[in-house]
Amino acid sequence: MSGIRVGIAGVTGYGGQELLRLAARHPQVEVTAAMASSARDGERALPSLTGVWSGDITPLSVADLTRSVDAVFLALPEAASAELVPELVARGARVFDLSGAFRLRSAAARARWYPKTPELETPILYGLTERCRAALPDARVVSCPGCYPTSALLALQPLAEAGVIEGDVVIDAKSGISGAGKTPSEKTHFSERHGSVAAYGVLAHRHAAEMEQQLERAVTFVPHLVPLDRGILATIYVRVRPGTTEAAVAGLFEQAYGDAPLVRLRHAALPDIRQVAYTNFCDIGWKLDADSGRMVLVSCLDNLGKGAAGQALQNLNVAFGLEEQAGLL
Repeated sequence: MSGIRVGIAGVTGYGGQELLRLAARHPQVEVTAAMASSARDGERALPSLTGVWSGDITPLSVADLTRSVDAVFLALPEAASAELVPELVARGARVFDLSGAFRLRSAAARARWYPKTPELETPILYGLTERCRAALPDARVVSCPGCYPTSALLALQPLAEAGVIEGDVVIDAKSGISGAGKTPSEKTHFSERHGSVAAYGVLAHRHAAEMEQQLERAVTFVPHLVPLDRGILATIYVRVRPGTTEAAVAGLFEQAYGDAPLVRLRHAALPDIRQVAYTNFCDIGWKLDADSGRMVLVSCLDNLGKGAAGQALQNLNVAFGLEEQAGLL
C-alpha cells in the first residue's frame, strides 16, 4: 500500500517535534506538511531532525494542512486546537488532537478547564489506544489523552471496571520538565528545577477531571516536577475489595493487556523511568497486601512518547489497520 499521508501542526513544540521524528521514520507514513503553531511563525529548520526530516517547517495554514492528506495531527495549545478542529472537520479531515481541548465530555467540566472549546456535532473518541481499539477505525476526531492520565488510567481502569477498587484513589505522579511544554516560565527554569522536586496544581489540575471522567469516580491527584527532561512515574494508592488476591489482580491485568504490544506488566518488579524513556511503552507494576487490602501501583511512561506523540501515532496505526506498534519500536 502507499503511505498514509499526514499533516502535522505544531512541530516546533516538544510533542510536535517528537511526532514529526516518529512519523518521518514510520515505514508506512508520508509526512506531507509540517507546520509551526501559528500563521505568524516563519519558515524554520529543526536541527535535531537533520537526516530524519528534510522538508521545511512552514507557517500554519489550514488549507495547506488539509491538502492531499489522510489524517491531520494537532500538537497545538488547547485554544488553538479548539479553534481549528471544527474547521478541519468541516473540510473532511480526520483529526488526531494531542491537546486537551476535546478530552472532556461534560459541558460543565469543559467550561471550567477548556473554556474556548466549542460543541462539535461529530463524535469525539477519547484515544487511550488500549481501551478504544475497536472504535478507532471509524473515528473522525480522536482526542489523545494527557500524559498523566495515560499513566494512571492504564494502571487503574482494569481494576475499576472489575469493581475491585474501594474507597479513595490517590495518584502521586512525577513528570520531567518537558511535560510543562516549551514556553519558558520561572518554575521550569533550570536553576529552579535542578536539584529540586516540587508539587504543583494540587487539587486544581485539569488532568484530574480527565481521570475522573474515565474512571467514573473521584481521585486525589498530586503532580510534581522533577529535574528530568522526560518521563512520568505515577505511584497510585488504592484499597481493594476484601478477598482480592494477587492472582486475581494479575489475571485482570493479563486479560486487559495480554495482547497489548506496548503495555508491559512488571508485576512485583516495580518499573522506573529509565526503562521507558524514549519509548512508547507503559510499564505497570504493583504490590498488594491482601490482609489489609492496601495496594500500590507504579506506572511509568515517556511523557513525549506514550504520553503524547507516540500514543497519537499508535492511534493512527490502529485507525488505518496497521500493526499497532509500527514505527514505534
